[in-house]
Amino acid sequence: MHAIQSQLRNWRETLSPVLRESKFKEHGRITPEEFVAAGDFLAYKFGVWTWEKGDPSKGREYLPADKQYLLTRGVPCLRRATSLAYTDADEDAERLLSFSAGDSGDKDDEWVETHAGRKANTDAANPGDIADIPDLDTDEVTKGVDDLQVAGEIPDMDDIPDMEEDGLEEEEDDAAAAPKSSAKATDASNVEVANGNLLQVRTYDVMITYDKYYQTPRIWLLGYDENRTPLTPPQIFQDVSADHAFKTVTIEAFPHSASLQAASVHPCKHASVMKKVIERMNNSVVEEQLAQKKSSKDTQKTKWFGRKSSSSSGGKEEKEGDDDAVEGMRVDFYLVVFLKFIASIVPTIEVDSTTSF
Repeated sequence: MHAIQSQLRNWRETLSPVLRESKFKEHGRITPEEFVAAGDFLAYKFGVWTWEKGDPSKGREYLPADKQYLLTRGVPCLRRATSLAYTDADEDAERLLSFSAGDSGDKDDEWVETHAGRKANTDAANPGDIADIPDLDTDEVTKGVDDLQVAGEIPDMDDIPDMEEDGLEEEEDDAAAAPKSSAKATDASNVEVANGNLLQVRTYDVMITYDKYYQTPRIWLLGYDENRTPLTPPQIFQDVSADHAFKTVTIEAFPHSASLQAASVHPCKHASVMKKVIERMNNSVVEEQLAQKKSSKDTQKTKWFGRKSSSSSGGKEEKEGDDDAVEGMRVDFYLVVFLKFIASIVPTIEVDSTTSF
């Protein structure tokens, strides 16, 4: 059944027309040319992203041959998505605590502990309470130092014979030969993963493709464990929020490979979500651009104050320029915003490398 659905989706994308008109602000969808422009901006600003060709037999003719999809490797995943979920039934329980001993403490020293019913998480990242190290008795330490005695008297430095005088020059020693080069490197697959206080880190290869049917980017995830062994589908879903696992995130065939299977976030809701996010961001960008434009006008008026215009046409052109609308958010930033949206679906996979932008 899954194979039939995948085949139908491939036919649907093949028969869909290519979007030619820019609608990223109105509908949240982008054209293939805008996808390439946004990918160029992402790869230029953040070097971890690169363009890939993919399988030539799987290439899309509406995209450049050397810019079929974007790829970043080794994205860390430090913990599972279930560690972020509130699972205790009484997670909202609160209790009043006090720093003072007994019931006669000052009320000003009291404070409220939230989530009082939640059990402590004692995994590798949070080992829990650590017992205090007992202090040593000062008398015992002093007694131990007093019991130390120096064996014999320290000889005078002049009485120590030189090595050359006693014929102790360095000679070649067969026992100190160089190690043999036949030592075999340890296979990473045979190394037992340490437990306890060592944090086991998964990594992901993240790909971004263009979906012609939904006219939006599409994210793909390929996971590896600590020994670079590919993750199974159940293991991958451990790193996806419970609201999206097995629903919007599924395992499908990667469109630019003949054999690769990867987890994918279905793009059916991408356009509507991106439209809302872009509207909010565009409003703030427009306000900032208007403020900058007003500031530049005030500076220009102060500079040319008291001077007459050389011609009336110049003043007319300046008035027409004032009425021009500002550009707002450019389509180059589309994938930057898109990655921030995807980060909410896979919160423990650090797919958003644009946090400082």
